[in-house]
Parts: sequence; structure tokens; C-alpha cells
Amino acid sequence: MDWSPACVASLLRDRSPKILLSKPPSLYIGSILPLTEKRLISRIRGLAARRRGVTAGIGDDCAILQIPVGHQTLVTTDFSLEGVHFRREWHPAEAVGHRCLTRGLSDIAAMGGNAIAAFLSLALPQNLPQAWVDQFMQGLLKLADRFNVSLAGGDTAQSPNGVLADIVVVGSVPKGKAIQRSGARRKDRIYVTGALGGAAATLSLLSSGRNLRPTDFPRHFHPIPRIEVGRFLLEKGLASAMIDLSDGLSTDLGHICEESGVGAEIHAPVIPSASIGKPAREVELHFALNGGDDYELLFTARPGKPIPTRIAGLPITQIGHITREKRVVLVNQDGVGSELRPQGWEHFQRQARTRSL
Repeated sequence: MDWSPACVASLLRDRSPKILLSKPPSLYIGSILPLTEKRLISRIRGLAARRRGVTAGIGDDCAILQIPVGHQTLVTTDFSLEGVHFRREWHPAEAVGHRCLTRGLSDIAAMGGNAIAAFLSLALPQNLPQAWVDQFMQGLLKLADRFNVSLAGGDTAQSPNGVLADIVVVGSVPKGKAIQRSGARRKDRIYVTGALGGAAATLSLLSSGRNLRPTDFPRHFHPIPRIEVGRFLLEKGLASAMIDLSDGLSTDLGHICEESGVGAEIHAPVIPSASIGKPAREVELHFALNGGDDYELLFTARPGKPIPTRIAGLPITQIGHITREKRVVLVNQDGVGSELRPQGWEHFQRQARTRSL
């Protein structure tokens, strides 16, 4: 099934009680959608508007994308699983949709790329309220509109348990210019965008039973992919390696070091910790070091590269440098260093630190 932001938004607006009552529930996803698959696709095809880079999105087995001349294709995919990445009792559906697309867009940002199209596959429980689906799509499409990304296709199915959403994002980058994890070298400086730990600290409050207003905790409920920063770093040739902070600083810095065959030294006093809530309070250091879902960018740059203190209005902080020795060292406020082991998100470990449980 192929979707676009314009047609889905129109479909969501045009769900009157009369239509719902007049059509039998012989539906594609149990009682989730009010139209049969064929009629729904036909309706969407008539309403769909194509965006830049999408030659065809509906009516064939595949979408057709136009990659700019001299560019290479970027492709990323991410799951959002109920009970792992979100809970319906904690996260409004609109925020779940927003976060779902953020995960893919942030990967494109980490390569310095430009996002072109997204593809969404949804598996939904039969008893899921239609309003939840509507709000999920509204959250996803609002973020897609912000970054001029077409929702060009996808699939739907019935889930025997919770909600499963898989987002695929396709982007482009000038040939040979993608910023990879493997480019860090000894003496490179290490930088992060924004502030860290806000998403994980908010999750800790949710886990303790707190009822939170999403607008007071945007770092968790509505993180913003740093597309503009990634493109700036690529266009100016500033970053030697880069990764998005989805799993936590301690883990993601380890990924750069492993792929580049180097080590790192970072300094605790200068790591920018986020402030959350109202009144705002700064989160503890361990959240900034190990908390996931920040979706900021962690990058390295050669010593002679002049890195602005702000890019696209976002603060840029130097937190350390790359070393020859293949380990990550955290230096405290007294100047004493100790090895920093990865303690962020990791699937399949015995006692997994889940993002949302």
C-alpha cells in the first residue's frame, strides 16, 4: 500500500460517522480501516501529491525515486515496537508517530545526507482505536512536512499483539562524501550537538509512575533529527566521522572508535547535560553518558578545522579528542581518568536496558 502526506491527511479528515456506519467492517486490518484495501488504495491514489524526488509512489509494486545526479543513495530502516520503544499508556499516539520517523531521519542526518522519501509498514492489533492510528499518522506526517519528505509507500497488516512500525527512509548524499563512522583519526576533536540525557531522564520519570505533559518534555516525546547540522558539516567538509546519538554517548562513541580503530578521551565537566521539565532541572551525568534516544549528533573533526560554536541555531560542544589507544576514557572534574564502558542501549543482552520499559 502506498501513502503520501497529502492523501493520508485528507483521508484522516474525511472519516465521518455516516461513512463508518454505512460500510461493512470487511476491512484490511480487522476494524482499523473503513475501506477495503482496493478502495483505500484507489482513494489514496486520487488524492496523492508527489514531492521532489518521487517520480511515482502509488499504482505500481514499487515507488520510483529520482536521485540527484552525482549523488549516492542512503537507505536506513528502524523498528518502533510497542513495549520496547514506547508504551501506549505513556506515549501519545502523535508522539509515537513523530518518534518513529525521527529514528530514520536521524540516521540520514548522521551521514550528512538529505532525506527524500519514507516508507512505513504498520502492524496493528485488531482492537486498536481508529483515533490512535489517525494521531500516529498526524505526528509522522507533520515531521515529514517539516523536512519535505514524501511518505511514498509502505504496507499494513494485523498484529496478534502490540503495535509494530517499521520506517524506511531513503536519502541522498554527494558521491563519495558521506560522513561515516570510520573516519576518525588520532588527535581529532570530538563534538556533540545540543544537550544530552533529556530523553532518558524523562523515561526514568515515566518508569517511576509520573504522569508527564509531553510539551514539558520535548526531548523525549518530540526529538528533532539534526538534518541541517549534518548537511552543514558535510558541505563545509568539517566532520571526519559521525554518528547519531540514539543508543547513548558511551555506546555510540564506542561505535566510532571501533569502526575507526582508535580510542577516545572525553571530559565529564564539559559534557552538555540537558534540562527537562517545568521548572527546568539539569539531568544527572549518567543520563548524558548512557541515555539513548537523544538523536543529537556526535562527530569528530581534524585539529585544524574551525568548528562553529553554533550550527543551525544549535550549540556545538567539544567534549574530548581521539587517541591511539583503543579504549574510551572519561576524565572527571579532578583530572582523573577511568575507562568508560558502553552502557547505553543494546538489544539481546541478558538484562537489556530498554528504551521504554
